[in-house]
Amino acid sequence: MTAMVQQPPSHQVSRAVAAVHSQFDEVSDSSLWSMSAEETAATLAEATRMVARAQEIEMRVAEHARTVGVGESVGATSTSNFWAHATHQTRTAAHGKMRLAVALAARLALRTAVAAGDVLVDQARVIVDAVEVLPAEHRDEAEAMLIKFAAEHDAQALKVLGRRILDFLDPEAAEAHEAKQLEDEERDAARSTKLTMTDDGHGKVHGRFTLPSAQAAMLKKALLAFAAPKHRAAVDASVGERRPSAERRGQAFCELIERYPTKLLPKAGGVSATVVVTMDISTLMGGLKAASLDTGERITAGQARRLACEAGIIPAVLGGKSQVLDLGRKRRFHSESQRIAMAIEQGGCNAEGCDWPPGLCHGHHPIPWSQDGETNKDGMLLCPHHHARAHDPKFTMTKQAGGKVAFTRRT
Repeated sequence: MTAMVQQPPSHQVSRAVAAVHSQFDEVSDSSLWSMSAEETAATLAEATRMVARAQEIEMRVAEHARTVGVGESVGATSTSNFWAHATHQTRTAAHGKMRLAVALAARLALRTAVAAGDVLVDQARVIVDAVEVLPAEHRDEAEAMLIKFAAEHDAQALKVLGRRILDFLDPEAAEAHEAKQLEDEERDAARSTKLTMTDDGHGKVHGRFTLPSAQAAMLKKALLAFAAPKHRAAVDASVGERRPSAERRGQAFCELIERYPTKLLPKAGGVSATVVVTMDISTLMGGLKAASLDTGERITAGQARRLACEAGIIPAVLGGKSQVLDLGRKRRFHSESQRIAMAIEQGGCNAEGCDWPPGLCHGHHPIPWSQDGETNKDGMLLCPHHHARAHDPKFTMTKQAGGKVAFTRRT
């Protein structure tokens, strides 16, 4: 941040800001090793209150800057843009703080609570958003009630309370108000729904999406079914740490895509939206040659064999002259009764030390399906991670004495 050149401060607020800077300078190099745990806890809480108080001063001055037209003399298009440029913060951040500054100037009770450090800035934003959508006759009372709630609830909980605050103040009006609010939100969500996907050319596709809350909740619940199973205690520390939640959700999304029944998808030109994996007979039998998707992408031989074994794809097997030898095969997947029998007998993933339950496992063919292996209840349940290893030529799968399997990297 660039220091602004100015005369010695004359206004009491300016002098207070300068004094705080001076006090911070005095402790900027102070060590904390001698601070007790009790004092540390108290100081941490007070430091948080202090930040809220400082932010209230910042926004009060920002609102005054807007009123007196700071930035006009240098040709800035707005005080917020001048503020962003002068302090090297983003315009988005500056405009967001200015909106809150203007709102606080109009809500004395809330501004006073933030100035005292009793309400944090993120809580204040929630209160402003909740109050501004209410009928005018209920806003002051709702503001006072939410300020009290802020002493016991964080911003996220306060947002939930704010959406229902009219239930406390005017139950009869609350139902109609909520219906209109939800209708407006759903209409806006429908207009804003979008999905973008960009292939980086290195085996990954990056995407962003905006969904209505209802559909997002459905997606989240589906992903949690894959990503957050009820874990049994792992018996082997060598399995390694759990994936970070973001990675697990990503893997769960892949699982959802692979397992979604393509027969439920709309048909285009009389053909379902099933992906076709094209591979040579040598690849299907265990070779290393890459396979192709009918959408143009290339995948490894191991990935192709795994998908042919479990996922909702059609494997198109080519002979030496690229003629189609086999397009799918009846009974490639285990039936429901076979899966139930496997679940009862095996109890989950057969990899040593793995705790994934049967409902989230794939049915692996001990004799590969690609080599005319039978699809029956003698199949082996493996979680997605270990099923991928079973088809990865870099790993060897060996049967253990207790019936489990172990994977070792080939050297």
